[in-house]
Amino acid sequence: MSRRHLPYRRPVLATFAAFAVLAGTAAAAPAVPAAPRITPVAAPPLATLDDTYYQDALGKTGTQLKSALHSIISVQTKISYSQVWDALKNTDQDPANSSNVILLYTGRSEPKSDNGGAVGQWNREHVWAKSHGDFGTSTGPGTDIHHLRPEDVTVNSIRGNKDFDNGGTAVSGAAGNYTDSDSFEPRDAVKGDVARMILYMAVRYEGDDAFADLEPNDRVDNGSAPNIGRLSVLKQWSQEDPPDSFEERRNDVIFDQYQHNRNPFIDHPEWVEAIW
Repeated sequence: MSRRHLPYRRPVLATFAAFAVLAGTAAAAPAVPAAPRITPVAAPPLATLDDTYYQDALGKTGTQLKSALHSIISVQTKISYSQVWDALKNTDQDPANSSNVILLYTGRSEPKSDNGGAVGQWNREHVWAKSHGDFGTSTGPGTDIHHLRPEDVTVNSIRGNKDFDNGGTAVSGAAGNYTDSDSFEPRDAVKGDVARMILYMAVRYEGDDAFADLEPNDRVDNGSAPNIGRLSVLKQWSQEDPPDSFEERRNDVIFDQYQHNRNPFIDHPEWVEAIW
C-alpha cells in the first residue's frame, strides 16, 4: 500500500473573530438545532491562543505539559449523545456540499439526513473505542465530539473496538483502509486526525472525573482496558499527516459553538513529541 511522507509542519489557524464566551454546563447546554446553519467560527489566531488559552502550557514538556493541557481542555460544555448527531452535521460538513458530511474512514460525502443504523447510512464512530475504558455513551468521553466522527455503518462495525496499527487486508468499500483481527489502519488522509483525536482523549480524561484514566500504549488487542495503541504508530501518523484545513475548521467549530475547548495537538502538533 502507498504511504505518504509529508514534511512535518506547524499549522496556522485562519484568523477569525474573538473568543466565544463559555456558557452553560452539561445540564444547561443549549439544544443543538436540527439543521445548524454554518456560520464563520470565532477562532483566534494561534498567537492569540498562546497568549490566552494555552498560556499556562507554554514552555513545558513531558508530564508537566500534559498536566497543564489537561487543566485547560477540561473546561468544556458537555452535550448529550442525541445532540452529537446534529453537531457532527456541522463539524464534518463537506466543504463542497453544505448538505453533506464527509465520512472519516471512507472519505465519502454523504447526505446529512442519511444518518441512522441501516446499511449505507452513517452513524457516530467513537475513534477512542468506547469499550476501551467502558465509558459507553455517557455524557463525557462518550459524547466528546473531539473524537466522534461520522462513518459508514458497515465500516464502523468493521473497525469495531480495534486498536490502530499499520497493515492488514483491504476494507471492502473503504479504499485505503486496512484491518486484521486486532487492529485497523485508516486511509492516509486521516491518519494524523485519528492520532490527534486519540492523544486528545488521553490528555482530557485522566481519571479525575469519574471516568477511567485513558492512556495510549504501544500494543494492540487492548480489549476493555482504558488503553489504545499503537502509540509509536500514532506518533508516526501525526507527523506524516499534519493538520489540514478540514481538521482545523473542525477544531474551531467545536471550540466556538459546542464544547468551548480545543484539541491542542491540532494547534500545536509538536506537543505530541513533547509529551510522548
